[in-house]
Amino acid sequence: MGKKIYVGNLSYSLNDQSLTDVFSEFGNVQSARIIMDRDSGRSKGFAFVEMATDDEAAIAIAKLNGYELAGRALNVSEAKPMVPRARDNNRNGQGQHHHRPRP
Repeated sequence: MGKKIYVGNLSYSLNDQSLTDVFSEFGNVQSARIIMDRDSGRSKGFAFVEMATDDEAAIAIAKLNGYELAGRALNVSEAKPMVPRARDNNRNGQGQHHHRPRP
């Protein structure tokens, strides 16, 4: 199991420090970062927490998945590797448009 943990269904009132405090009960938290919307600056409602060891991460996931924090039941699981997203930037007319061929 990886050391990086996905935390979803977060209350918008939480911050990185409050998340660190909760997870530190289960081991050494190397980082806790709530993902923020670039445009509005508000929380997107999920975060990533990095624990020092795989064992600490496994314990935190087991204890905190479904745990109620700030009125919401947390969704806690092992973080999946990031997959690059395809971007449709239409440079030189070569964007990834999907048109039906005309008869």
